[in-house]
Amino acid sequence: MVTAPPPAPVRWIRSAGDLDTWLTARPDAMLALDTEFERVSTFFPIPGLVQLGLGDSFCLVDPSVVEQSASFRSVLTDPQRPKLLYAMSEDLELFRHWLDLEPAGLLDLQIGAALAGAGFSVGYARLVETLFNEALDKSATRSDWLSRPLSSTQERYALDDVRFLEPLYHWVMGGLAGKGLASSLAEESARFARDLVTNSAPEQYYLKIRGGWHLPASGQAVLQSLACWRETECRLRDRPRNRVLADPLLIAIAERLPVSVPELAAVPGLPPVVVRRYGERILTLVEAGRHALQATLGPVDSPLSREEQGIYKQVKRALSGVAEQHDVPIEILSPRRRLEVIIRSRGQGANEALEALLEGWRGDLIGPSRDTIQAILAT
Repeated sequence: MVTAPPPAPVRWIRSAGDLDTWLTARPDAMLALDTEFERVSTFFPIPGLVQLGLGDSFCLVDPSVVEQSASFRSVLTDPQRPKLLYAMSEDLELFRHWLDLEPAGLLDLQIGAALAGAGFSVGYARLVETLFNEALDKSATRSDWLSRPLSSTQERYALDDVRFLEPLYHWVMGGLAGKGLASSLAEESARFARDLVTNSAPEQYYLKIRGGWHLPASGQAVLQSLACWRETECRLRDRPRNRVLADPLLIAIAERLPVSVPELAAVPGLPPVVVRRYGERILTLVEAGRHALQATLGPVDSPLSREEQGIYKQVKRALSGVAEQHDVPIEILSPRRRLEVIIRSRGQGANEALEALLEGWRGDLIGPSRDTIQAILAT
């Protein structure tokens, strides 16, 4: 059991100047960081609260104060100043849109805890209870973080979300050092952050749409055109995807390839308001997609064939042995998507895809099994 930090007194920082002073008072300290936000009827999250910790000092800050703090922006983008978060994907998206900056030096302790042996994708409250023997009150999780004043329950919940991050970091790093994986937390957190940027590109969203692989090349080109437009429209109007045009309807339009408003209106399930508001635009996109240079378009991956499934299982079996030996989740050691790229590219580009998997800390663990994996891929 790890010693739990004492409960933090509730402290608000009310001005950008005071926040700058607080952040610069300990320039070498790691910054514990979390946010609360709302995202019910918008595409982008709306910031509600920022929680910060430096050593045994913790504070709550309104978004309007954070926006005016030059020191916060500087710290958040400083690759040499570690920032401790837990399950950081939504926080990272929030900072990128809200403050229009690219955070650096982020350490996702959910990833670190998994690598240290706590299990894959373990929730923060569960891990705190396991390590510190403290049960967190999660009743405020879905509360209104935009209204003021916050209740005492909300304040306590918010502070608890950063109170345990630094001691958790030390537990993680102790576990990783014992495995010879001290560098893996920073490496994997940086890779995860880069992947979030790549996967959020509007022109790439069509690759995520379930069922897109069924479409012929011309239909996939139309789907790409429609999905890119829908992503851009959602961001401009700040509306959720389903409020503009749901994924299944993008597929349906790409299947039917309508050339007129009546044909578009006949697509099953397509709301009349969509036809009225976007009909001509959608038809233009369909026409453009049909005549796009399909050779330059990355195809939507289809499910692995029976033969490929067999090879995938053999490779995964070999890697599962590595994961068990080092007590690292197979989901992190060799994510399914990355393995599928290797399987699909065998014969041409397989070595390049395999080398990409073996970069950094993974190479140290998987390297001894490289010949075995290459032999399986060569079958």
